[in-house]
Amino acid sequence: MSAFKPAYLVHGDDHGRIGERRARLRALAEQEGGAAGVEVIELATPADVAAHLAAPTLAIGRRFLIVDGAERWSDADVTKDLAPALAAADANTTVAFFAREEGRAKAPAALHAAVRSAGGDVSAEIAVKEWDLPQWAIARARELDLSIDTSAARALVGLVGTRQARLSRELEKLALECGPGARLDADGIAERAGRSAEHRAWTLADAIVARDSAGATIAFLRLRAQGERVESLSYWITRRLREALGVARALERGAAPNTIRGELRMPPRVAAAFIADVSGTDIATLQRAIATLADLELDLRGGSALDEDTLALRAIGAIAA
Repeated sequence: MSAFKPAYLVHGDDHGRIGERRARLRALAEQEGGAAGVEVIELATPADVAAHLAAPTLAIGRRFLIVDGAERWSDADVTKDLAPALAAADANTTVAFFAREEGRAKAPAALHAAVRSAGGDVSAEIAVKEWDLPQWAIARARELDLSIDTSAARALVGLVGTRQARLSRELEKLALECGPGARLDADGIAERAGRSAEHRAWTLADAIVARDSAGATIAFLRLRAQGERVESLSYWITRRLREALGVARALERGAAPNTIRGELRMPPRVAAAFIADVSGTDIATLQRAIATLADLELDLRGGSALDEDTLALRAIGAIAA
């Protein structure tokens, strides 16, 4: 007997989580019935999906239909065109509807009812509001037999960002590292989670040190797309620039690169590349860069009417020019 149900509806405003659910279901579907047994239907109406359900297929084994865009449908169209077709669908067919909801764009109630009537599952992926994330992180940590207090949870959100999937993965790593029943305060979170946050910011910071404006801009946009906070990135970039300033001063004093490399807490090749980048700039430039980031921090705290991404990109452009 198949483990798949006739229909699924995954809806909500946590678009990242919905995308993960969609990708996982598609992978399972292709494993079950092969790529030929999976049909992806985009920008379709309920009538289009009904036509797909009624059409013959050459797939051998279970047939899967993955349907995106259900948040644009109306109750009337689902009731008229899709619900009867879904009720009469072949027993060897599974239809998965995905609705990325926002504002008034929501999966219609008739689709909820049709999926349940067909013997399917309806599940919501609702994004936790940013101000509720610390309490969510505390509860998630408890599920992993890890204890963190409110200050530790806030520190985790500050370092890792506001994406629930990222926070959950970081908590899972902390639980594995610390063992069952471990307790972590804000300092413990900063020491452990901070290491991975710092590593993610290195690419951006090193591009800035090397005055690679295009590379720094691309790195910043990628990190932001992954959920990194501008404040967190600014913190780690400032640390890296201060480290570069120390290297620049050592070079000016005549210290040998091999000696400096041995004092840096980096892998040898990374340290050598970092020293080479620093040697292409000077102390005054690095000091101006650090001052620019200090101004950015003030602007991020309400000193400017511009949005944080615009402020950060302007700062990066000024430093890496």
